[in-house]
Amino acid sequence: MTDKSGEEPRESEEPQEQRLGPVLRRRDKVQPGTTDQRLLDTAGPSDFIHQDPWRVMRIQSEFVEGFGALAELGPAVSVFGSARTSVDAPEYEKGVRIGRALAEAGFAVITGGGPGAMEAANKGALEAGGTSVGLGIELPFEQGMNRYVDIGVNFRYFFVRKTMFVKYARGFVVLPGGLGTLDELFEALTLVQTQKVTRFPIVLYGTDYWKGLIDWVRGSVVAEGKASERDMELFHVTDDIDEAIKLVTQETGV
Repeated sequence: MTDKSGEEPRESEEPQEQRLGPVLRRRDKVQPGTTDQRLLDTAGPSDFIHQDPWRVMRIQSEFVEGFGALAELGPAVSVFGSARTSVDAPEYEKGVRIGRALAEAGFAVITGGGPGAMEAANKGALEAGGTSVGLGIELPFEQGMNRYVDIGVNFRYFFVRKTMFVKYARGFVVLPGGLGTLDELFEALTLVQTQKVTRFPIVLYGTDYWKGLIDWVRGSVVAEGKASERDMELFHVTDDIDEAIKLVTQETGV
């Protein structure tokens, strides 16, 4: 079989991919930008503004798809971490062990469905016979759904996806990660602080990694009165996997 150039495609080459919600596009069918970008970016032709009311229907459909896929999931914990964690990194093995321990404790494991630390937690859950869930997101650089996911849902909009992380989890375990991980962490902390969610344990795994952030929150945010000392009790920090599992599950129970 030949491509448009008349040449045989080489099997070793992975085609460029783009996921737009449930739609997969490859090669020359990939479109510029993402759905989130088109919704939030004010630049562009003026007729864009007239499309916004209709986007509500697409947003609604994403909530319906997510709720439908996860409604019967049972008790679960969301595990966050960097997509850039390599498979030979110590953090990857810790992620596998955390996913496995959560599954053995009777919890499904929810991740962002991507590579790195997310893949590790999904792998551990699957190997332990638990339910492994991936909530993917449309990005300009395609990550794809890792192969250890049992139930996968791809989203166009970050805010819909983030709702699913909280609604169907009874707590968070947060491995070292980047801006996306920090976004998910601080959103969860804000929801607990404002009592939008209750009985929601948040465990940061890796004291060396999180020490600088915690010191800044205590030394600047709390010290200057932007948050209270009690807010430091909204999360736990540990280097012990058994302790992490106990902390994230003891307040919830199965």
